Amino acid sequence: MATLIQSETTPLLHGPARIVDQPSVQQIRKYNPIEEDSSIVDEESILLKPDGDFDTTWKIESSLLFKYSAPLILTYMLQYSYNLVMVYVAGQLGAEELAAASLASMTANITGLCVFEGMATSLDTLTSQAYGSGRKKLVGLHVQRMCAMMLIAVIPIGAIWMSSPWILRHLVPDPRLAALAGTFLRYYLIGAPGYAIFEAMKRFMQAQGNFTASLVVVVICAPLNILWNWVFVFHFGLGFRGAALAIALSNFLQPIVLLIYISLFARHTLECWSGLNTRKCFQNWGEMAQLSFPGILMVLSEWLAFDILTFTASYISTSDLAAQSVLMSVAVTIYHIPMPVAIAASTRFGNLIGHGAVTAARTAWRIYYAVFVGIGIFDIVVLTSLRHVIARSFTDDEDVQHIIITTIPVVAAAQMFDAMACLVNGLLRGLGRQKIGGWVNLGVYYAWAIPLSLLLTFGPPKLGLLGLWVGPLSGLGIVTVIVSLYLKWSNWQKAVDEAKAREG
Repeated sequence: MATLIQSETTPLLHGPARIVDQPSVQQIRKYNPIEEDSSIVDEESILLKPDGDFDTTWKIESSLLFKYSAPLILTYMLQYSYNLVMVYVAGQLGAEELAAASLASMTANITGLCVFEGMATSLDTLTSQAYGSGRKKLVGLHVQRMCAMMLIAVIPIGAIWMSSPWILRHLVPDPRLAALAGTFLRYYLIGAPGYAIFEAMKRFMQAQGNFTASLVVVVICAPLNILWNWVFVFHFGLGFRGAALAIALSNFLQPIVLLIYISLFARHTLECWSGLNTRKCFQNWGEMAQLSFPGILMVLSEWLAFDILTFTASYISTSDLAAQSVLMSVAVTIYHIPMPVAIAASTRFGNLIGHGAVTAARTAWRIYYAVFVGIGIFDIVVLTSLRHVIARSFTDDEDVQHIIITTIPVVAAAQMFDAMACLVNGLLRGLGRQKIGGWVNLGVYYAWAIPLSLLLTFGPPKLGLLGLWVGPLSGLGIVTVIVSLYLKWSNWQKAVDEAKAREG
């Protein structure tokens, strides 16, 4: 009797299968459904079901997750270095410039960057599922449409940033600080289109299993960002404007470098590119918009919630505000471990859903949970064991050190649930269910987490900064539980059918 099997070198999740007669276990190889030229992972067999479904194993999933997340972690760390360099340079210019840089960065995140990030999450669904289903040209078309949609979004965002000196003057008591932050945003706008397009183009590569291209880009652009800061700020004497111009040019350059990389070193990825199609580029935006809006809601809910808590810390005491700044810097830095891994998991999960491999997707889902629990435990151990080192590294003030040391255990526990929330939100994107994540995040953060933080901080418990962090800790835990239950009980086959029915 003939049995249908695929090998790991079979093109991604589709393509001609080969027929063998009564294969032995030794003759059948595992199938890696991410990339066309992957090597053999194991010798055990995985037989395809009649409907094309198959199962996977811990070894395959964990190795793929490590392979693709490692360059992503470095990529996002290097991108985050743009802000770190900007803050350092602003600090060298003066306290006023440092405060203005923080205000401008927070404003840019909430009014612009979270919009681009949220919109790009729709590609985590559309491109990975399209590639998994074998409709490779559709990957490029989705990216074209997203680039066009993002460039249109730049217009209202740009209007806000250009008007920011006037807007911030009505929100910030210091007019000089508002003017400096507004000036920064006006220069920062130069790089907004490049930032947006790079986020879309990253998904074009990631859907095909190429997670190295974006790392190459930031390895080139990050040192240039340092150079431009030195040239513009200190050599040309542009001061604070030079710091904004440096990071804007770095963002502007990123998609250009990625295009050069693709044309020279990754031309095989152009199999997913059918050329610029100005007619189709502006068609069928409905589903992309439906996925983008809740994606924005997911990102904005979390980013704004933590900004609100940082702002709230200023009403406790100056020492608490200083400690909160340190704790947020540490939390954001360590967040760059689970977040890229979740993107890799989301892409892999979307590939499986696009192919219709529900059995493999459910196995991968359980494996990813175990991996992210491990990441969360790692975060807890690192932060709690280094809490005294962290406190002494950032400040010599003993009061601030004491607040940091006593609060870090709660911050560490929050990172455990933050890692899990990263995963479940990533799986929602792979499944095409951003709407669930958007409304769950919005409801949990603003109906529970923030009110609880305010109650524990300023209410009868008077827990100070410790109470401020209990809110997001519990909120992240609730998000993880709700979304996990949804993933467990939802109909994944419906998502498979939607992916196959999606129009080009």
